Amino acid sequence: MTVPCVRALQRPTSPLMKARQCKHNSRNMKRSGDSEGEKRRKRRRLLQELGDQKIPFLGPSDRGFQQLWDSSYSGLVLKKSCSLPTELHGRVQAALLTLRRKGCLLRDLVRVRDRDVFTAVSRALLGEPGHTYRYLDTRLFAIPWHSEDADVKGQNCCDPDLRAACKALWELNTFFCSDVSQLKEGDRLTQCVKGEAEAKQSEEGDTESKHSEDSKNSEGGDSESRQSEEGDTESKHSEEWDIESKHSEEGCSGMKQEGEWETGSKHSSEEGESSQVKPGEAIVGTETQPLGLGPQEKPVAQLKHSLSDYHIEDKEEQASEQGCSQPSPPQVCTGPVKFNVTLLNYMDPAAMSQLKEEPYYGMGKMAVGWHHDENLITHSPVAVYSYSCHDDKGESSEGGSAEKAFWRIGLKVAWDIHTPGLMLPLESGDCYYMRDDLNCTHQHCVLAGETARFSSTHRVAECSSGTLTYIQSQCQEALSNLHTDPETGSHSLLALLPTTLRRCEEIHNEVEFEWLRQYWFQGQRYTRFCSWWSSPMEQLEKDWRLMETMTMLFLASVEDEGRAEEGRREMAEILLSALTDRHQQRQTWRDRCHSSLAQTLPPEEAPVDRPFWGVDDPGMPLPFDLADIINRVESLLWRM
Repeated sequence: MTVPCVRALQRPTSPLMKARQCKHNSRNMKRSGDSEGEKRRKRRRLLQELGDQKIPFLGPSDRGFQQLWDSSYSGLVLKKSCSLPTELHGRVQAALLTLRRKGCLLRDLVRVRDRDVFTAVSRALLGEPGHTYRYLDTRLFAIPWHSEDADVKGQNCCDPDLRAACKALWELNTFFCSDVSQLKEGDRLTQCVKGEAEAKQSEEGDTESKHSEDSKNSEGGDSESRQSEEGDTESKHSEEWDIESKHSEEGCSGMKQEGEWETGSKHSSEEGESSQVKPGEAIVGTETQPLGLGPQEKPVAQLKHSLSDYHIEDKEEQASEQGCSQPSPPQVCTGPVKFNVTLLNYMDPAAMSQLKEEPYYGMGKMAVGWHHDENLITHSPVAVYSYSCHDDKGESSEGGSAEKAFWRIGLKVAWDIHTPGLMLPLESGDCYYMRDDLNCTHQHCVLAGETARFSSTHRVAECSSGTLTYIQSQCQEALSNLHTDPETGSHSLLALLPTTLRRCEEIHNEVEFEWLRQYWFQGQRYTRFCSWWSSPMEQLEKDWRLMETMTMLFLASVEDEGRAEEGRREMAEILLSALTDRHQQRQTWRDRCHSSLAQTLPPEEAPVDRPFWGVDDPGMPLPFDLADIINRVESLLWRM
């Protein structure tokens, strides 16, 4: 395969244009830069004060574990594998193996702190038709569930095996929606999944053992998938209080991702014993024993004042970082739970040579670092299914006596140095739920076991600007200002109001950079497995081409000397801002598509620099490189 010569886009030359570029870059980067720099300073200070001390954590075998779970981690619910129907286990596990065998689980090339990195985990997104999920500046496009939904029924977008696999995961999603919705507000001890009298009776006598086993199980699933989803690049850097497992999970060596530091869960490695849990029960820890922290508590408590200064600020930052690609009023999860996507993750620790040790609590090797899940409806739950296997043949791992053989989940309360962390091991087939505000007030990490593991992480994604229906409505809004002569086919703008023009250019940029380039940056992966997105993306590109025509007409109006100067100046400023943004983003995406990392991917997975066109392309109204046009508009403003 011949690698094309890539020419960098021309840079606008006027001094004012350069000033505008600096202002533009500053506006886009100042908040994140300041926030990240402040976090780094905090983490360095805290690490210096902590020294060689480790923050305490409790596992199922530790005294006070159940009370800690009930008092500080009550939003965490564990479901033992025996509480799910055996037939459902079989279908889901076969589906996960099918998706891996077909090559549908792939590492993502994500953006972390202005650098591209590969995720350590391989993943795929399934969900409602037309839904997407955005993380680390990457938009994943969901393979539809393939339920009997009218939007998918009758479409031969993938082969029968893949359709069956997708439908099995939809059945799991349906089970989770029903089961999570049945949990009651006050459920802290046990929850009888099927309402059987026998299970209820056994609940009273087996509370402690159930809790310890459940806590083990809940430890690995939800947190892992969430964390892998949100933070692919952080596990490698242990020198800062950051989301570390994200990076390690996704194989981004030496890089970290933005994230809040929260103190919390150190899991003990001796919690291998398993308490018996009756079939059909989900458990939340509630032991009433006093916490036994021992000698570790005193030195850690000395950090109280250092941490308290940052507690509120961190929560505010974390709230601002969990939105979707465009600002919108936060939605709060109310009513019955309806998970709209699941992010599938696969990782084999044997294939990862540089998994980092969890640095603050001594929990062990991290597959995914400390993080909050992002881009979710506020207070919405997350449900995670964990499946461990020895190899691609799906040989399930047997529960061993050593705790480290299990995948585990670690949890901690955000910025709370006094509350010990919680560590829970997960056996194959276990599930766990993170409910209420647990994802907002706590962080979680995933600790690697000895065998390969799948996780299916079901969530209520914030999709106000992340569905096909949404972006199609945006296109319709923008194109409503374009008139096409039915006889000649010529185009004209219906309105030249500044607000209308600004809105049209914003939609233009959104379609190009949040949808078209995001889609093609992931190469041909979607069409290889499922053609559901092919036709919609073709139509989006047609609409985008018409928006290029609208920008050309906008430019002509700005350069029309017959118009009033006052109106032209405002129009020129709007156009200049939109073109500057477009020009810079095109260069960024072009650089990403031709980066050294991108070149390591096979052709069917390699990023595609699309839309792209040459200088003399007669089908395009404007050039790809906008530097000359930006200079023209800049000069026009100088003369006004």
